[in-house]
Amino acid sequence: MAESIQQIKERLKTQDETELAAFIKEYERDERGGVKALVALAGKRIDALKTERARIWELGRYERQYGVYAHICGIDEVGRGPLAGPVVAGAVILPRDCDILYINDSKRLTEKKREELYEVIQEKAAACAVGFASPARIDQINILQATYEAMRKAIGKLGLVPDLLLNDAVKIPGVDIPQVPIIKGDAKSISIGAASIYAKVTRDRLMVKYDKIYPQYGFAANKGYGSAAHIAALRKFGPAPIHRRSFIRNFLTEDELDQSSTKRDIR
Repeated sequence: MAESIQQIKERLKTQDETELAAFIKEYERDERGGVKALVALAGKRIDALKTERARIWELGRYERQYGVYAHICGIDEVGRGPLAGPVVAGAVILPRDCDILYINDSKRLTEKKREELYEVIQEKAAACAVGFASPARIDQINILQATYEAMRKAIGKLGLVPDLLLNDAVKIPGVDIPQVPIIKGDAKSISIGAASIYAKVTRDRLMVKYDKIYPQYGFAANKGYGSAAHIAALRKFGPAPIHRRSFIRNFLTEDELDQSSTKRDIR
């Protein structure tokens, strides 16, 4: 008995990229309209993969340009703008000719795709690490210096010593490694893009943990950014220990700022 169109459709869903050509060959002579549509869909998937591979090849141009370096490390940060939570820096050294598809500026990806890529990066990277600067540290030395500090921590935690840094826009002081700042680097370098994803997922997961401790602020949804609901909760309940006091002065009086709990930050 011939396979039903539904059975063939379910089979297509399970085909990985290496199996699509064989799928097309097997069913291309089937005259049923529904099967023809599925064969066409498989062809579109192949075309999309070709386009994605070409994009990833282009995304690796800086890594090829500086290919004389053995361990090229992408550096990026997330969390400079929120009212609460740490700033997190990611550092990722990818293997040469990295074949991880769909890496991009983390802001251009869905949460689901970032989570998927985080696991792939963790599995395939030659080395990866994150560094943190707490809200208290941000208040103490300012967000820019705290960002640099988080980046230095991330570099120091790598299992390999990088011999070149590709940074998203900045040059990190206090680092004796050659650096190449790239404007909008998370969308131009595969290493920086991977670092942005690694840092973003790490920070988002942490803010979900904070949401369980301080549920009134909606940290799982807003990730500490100044949404209208977050600001309203801040004014109603006062600041939590993870709020950046230097960032929330526009919303609270000094007396309200002093209402902050003495509980310690979990990070």
